[in-house]
Amino acid sequence: MKTKKVNCWEFKKCGREPGGALVKELGICPATEEHRLDGTHGGTNAGRSCWVLAGTLCKGKVQGTFAHKYMDCEICDFYKSVKEEEFPKFVLSTLLLKKLSGPK
Repeated sequence: MKTKKVNCWEFKKCGREPGGALVKELGICPATEEHRLDGTHGGTNAGRSCWVLAGTLCKGKVQGTFAHKYMDCEICDFYKSVKEEEFPKFVLSTLLLKKLSGPK
């Protein structure tokens, strides 16, 4: 049986998942709804590739584009854990961004 992998909203307990405690205040996190990255690193939607999406949460603040937030994401405990768990099959950000440039 395959073990379910933890998504970012479960790991970080951010409250921005559908029905989450902070949805009214901060909105639903785009990682929970981004279907083009579904299954990446074994996650639901972009739940294990959130670092390439604009609008995810970091240090209590909604973040901007990949280019603006990547340095913060690179030192994130969740990002590091996914990278370690998925090695050597970790999908590089450039490939994830390419998937995002396709049709929704």
